[in-house]
Amino acid sequence: MGIAVNGIEVSDLAIEQELPHHQDAANPLKQAVHEVVLRQVLLQEADRLGITGETDDARVEALFEREVKVPEVDEAACRRYYQSQIERFSSGALVEARHILFQVTPTVQLDLVRSTAELILAELQANPDRFDELARQYSNCPSGAVGGNLGQLARGQCVPEFEQLLFRMAPGELAGRLLETRFGLHIVQAMRRIEGEALPFEAVQAQISDELQRQSWQRALHQYLHILVGQADIEGVELEGADSPLVQ
Repeated sequence: MGIAVNGIEVSDLAIEQELPHHQDAANPLKQAVHEVVLRQVLLQEADRLGITGETDDARVEALFEREVKVPEVDEAACRRYYQSQIERFSSGALVEARHILFQVTPTVQLDLVRSTAELILAELQANPDRFDELARQYSNCPSGAVGGNLGQLARGQCVPEFEQLLFRMAPGELAGRLLETRFGLHIVQAMRRIEGEALPFEAVQAQISDELQRQSWQRALHQYLHILVGQADIEGVELEGADSPLVQ
C-alpha cells in the first residue's frame, strides 16, 4: 500500500492480520491501517529508548508506563466532581412516565411520521386530558394499551436520551418537543417523581477517584500519542495520534 514509518515499510500482511479486529468500525480498513501504523510508531519509540519486553504489547505497555505520567487525583478534585454530578450518586430516584411512540421503519416516510407526531403533540399541549385516549389510538408501543403508561422508571432502565429528558422534567410536565431515539419519535410526559437519596461521598470516593484517574490517563495518553505521531515521518497515510483503540 506504499505506507512507511520513518523509512520502514508497513507490510500489507500486517494490515491484513489486523483487519479482522476492526470489523465493527465504520471503516475497518482505515482503522486497521491506523492501528498498525500507530503501533509501529510506538515500537520504534520503544526501540529508541531501549525498552524491551517479551512481546510487542509488553513493550508498548512498558513505554506507556515510563513516558505517560499522570498525577494522583486528590480528595478535593473528587469532592468537586461529586458535587457537580450528585444525581449520578443517588440511589432510588424514580420517575413515573408515559409516552406515545411513533415508530419509524424503512417503509414509512419520516416526514409523514414527524408531521403526525407534531400534530398530536400540539393537541396535547392544548388538551392534556386526551393523553390516555391518543396514546391508545396512535402509540406503536405496547404501553399504548394502557394509555402510554411506562410505570416507574429508574436510571438505566431506558435509552440514554429518553432518561436524560425524563429526569430533567418536573412532575406533570409534558415535553415541549418530540424526542427522537432509535425506536422512533416520542411524546413524553413525566408524572410522579420519587427523589432518590444521595449516597455519602465516602461511599463513592474510590469510584470517583478511579474514574477521574482514568480520564486523566486518557488525556495524557492522547497528548503523548499526538506528539509521537507529529514527530514521526509517516508516508502514505494521514494519521492522528488518538485515532486508535489503544487509547480507548
